[in-house]
Amino acid sequence: MTNKIEWRIETGNNVIEGTESTEQQIIRVRHDAPKGIIKKITALLPCDMGDNERLFMNGYQTWTYCPEYKKTDKIRGLDHLPKFLIDKYSFDRYGDYHFIDYPNKPGKFHGFSYCYFRKGDKFRLFASLDESLGYTVFRYDSNKGVLSITRDCEGVEHSGGELTAFDLYFAEGSEEEVFDGWFAAMDIKPRTDKFLTGYSSWYNRYEDITEKTIISDLEGCRTLMSEGNLFQVDDGWEPAVGDWLEPDTAKFPAGMKEIADKIHNSGFLAGLWLAPFVCETDSDIYKNHSDWLLKVNGKLWKCGGNWSGFYALNIDNPAVQDYLRRVFDRVLNEWGFDLVKLDFLYGAAPFGTKTESRGGRMLRAMKMLREWCGDKLILGCGVPVMPAFGIVDYCRVSCDVGLDWDDKWFMHLFHRERVSTKQAIGNTVFRRQLNGRAYLSDPDVFFLREENIKLTAEEKNKLAQVNALFGGILLTSDDPSKYSPSAKEQYRELLRLHGAENVRVSADNVLTVVYELDGVEYKVELF
Repeated sequence: MTNKIEWRIETGNNVIEGTESTEQQIIRVRHDAPKGIIKKITALLPCDMGDNERLFMNGYQTWTYCPEYKKTDKIRGLDHLPKFLIDKYSFDRYGDYHFIDYPNKPGKFHGFSYCYFRKGDKFRLFASLDESLGYTVFRYDSNKGVLSITRDCEGVEHSGGELTAFDLYFAEGSEEEVFDGWFAAMDIKPRTDKFLTGYSSWYNRYEDITEKTIISDLEGCRTLMSEGNLFQVDDGWEPAVGDWLEPDTAKFPAGMKEIADKIHNSGFLAGLWLAPFVCETDSDIYKNHSDWLLKVNGKLWKCGGNWSGFYALNIDNPAVQDYLRRVFDRVLNEWGFDLVKLDFLYGAAPFGTKTESRGGRMLRAMKMLREWCGDKLILGCGVPVMPAFGIVDYCRVSCDVGLDWDDKWFMHLFHRERVSTKQAIGNTVFRRQLNGRAYLSDPDVFFLREENIKLTAEEKNKLAQVNALFGGILLTSDDPSKYSPSAKEQYRELLRLHGAENVRVSADNVLTVVYELDGVEYKVELF
């Protein structure tokens, strides 16, 4: 590893420069800086990459596809798409496209909070220890052999005095050594070590759920699942995204407390899906509380094209905070749900302010969620990765899976956060180091069913095995009462597979997982 990092701080009309040795693992760049607007905080270090090495750059949020790259690969943004398509479907609002430049050239890469170079089973890890001043953005140019590091805090006011420009961790060694060392340096541990299995309603019925269908699915789950498993009601119970205080009474006339009670009476934990920081245009919130919505340059900030189109709430508005506090009190205390799956969380902080960076704002939003939820379980989803560390109990590490392998060909042209079973598997493998260190990872659901599915038997098996090996929560959207005897046996084997030993990943050519179970070695070639 190189022995010198050059850094530069620009605030107001002042420039401060210096160098730090990288001989130590923890590098803290702190310096007195005069009062002023932060223009730029950067660092550079030479970093060669061999032809047989691989590079991982962590994607912005949980859905962002981020495999290991060869030195001649490239990360594609949205420049190839017509502007009218981007504007119509808001493709640029799901990831980092509105604030990060994509050169779209071979050998140029970027990522957030951590990255690593891997040669065989040896890792060089470069990581942030604290994102409160701003996201730590790593950029690598393999043509020049230079790793640049920037703080995403341009425009934030510095009040004067000591400025912590960077808190970095550099390490070389085995996968276990470098990642154990990083999390020890951050003093972050997962909130729970409980491996959770169960059911989610989403990938069978999607939004088309009712009290009747949920009770039917609950009866199906009782035929195979065990006491203490999770039964999660996903999107579709609410009148509109953003309106959370009451269910859609046409679909759930007895109310959600009745649903939670029925889940508990079946011996399961009760989970409920919400997207707390956004609202769709069909919601009462959007129609009646426009002052609750986040405005950027005088315009409401659209977060994506799902539902009727959805927009960010302003988390600094006291009325928004009071509303969400009441929502969580009702869901968790009055209705009695044990877990909330909180989705589309990136909507809390698409921008920072004059006094707070984008990353600092996201971290504060996550801390508010933990305060509102108390000790109840949180499953995070659609969230920038590092601000969730140590705050949520379970967290998605991938995009949504699909009912087929990699969606339609033209969907490949869209954003990195698109639905794809193949890409979900990739992220689960390449972010495997977060499981059991930052939280327990959610690799999304697996399928064993024969109906309403386009995945082949081999593809379903790959997905299920990866989820069991690298996940801390193992959910399906199948109705187990419809399983054949062989499918039921496969389900039981998946639960055993979570206890596999000596799990290794080979990613130099074909992405392959090798593991041992009951003293027998198995190999799974993924893609």
